[in-house]
Amino acid sequence: MYRTGDKVLYPMHGAGVIRQIDSCEILGEVKDYYLLHVPCGDMEVMIPVEACDDIGVRPVGTKEQVDEAISVLGRDSTELSGNWSKRYRANTEKLKTGDINLVAEVVRDLTRHDRVSGLSAGEKKMLSNARKILQSEVMLALDITEDDALEMIEDAI
Repeated sequence: MYRTGDKVLYPMHGAGVIRQIDSCEILGEVKDYYLLHVPCGDMEVMIPVEACDDIGVRPVGTKEQVDEAISVLGRDSTELSGNWSKRYRANTEKLKTGDINLVAEVVRDLTRHDRVSGLSAGEKKMLSNARKILQSEVMLALDITEDDALEMIEDAI
């Protein structure tokens, strides 16, 4: 169980700080929830405590893990399918894992694909979301600003 002040990553939403732990009654059932503040996008998310393992909530990565993810951004791109819907599905699966290196791969590959031949509207939105997820984890893990984290990501690609 996490505590108030812990930094965690919520896959598909990003990294944030647990502001409080509350009990809420929803549909007649009382459950405990984490109130997570995600600084990138200034978002508040309620996460059911009992579902954290199932949805992949994990502590924010260490400096070493973030350094590895940044190095992933500079590596050769993964071969992408020419079919945008297959690319979209494969990248969605990577993002759902919450693995920082897989998120970095999605950011790298979609950014490079966009530079060469452009992205569909759905992929542009996915790239924006993946970048925010990576950016939020980098900024919280390294205790840097949102802008510095984005600059670090952009410089590494």
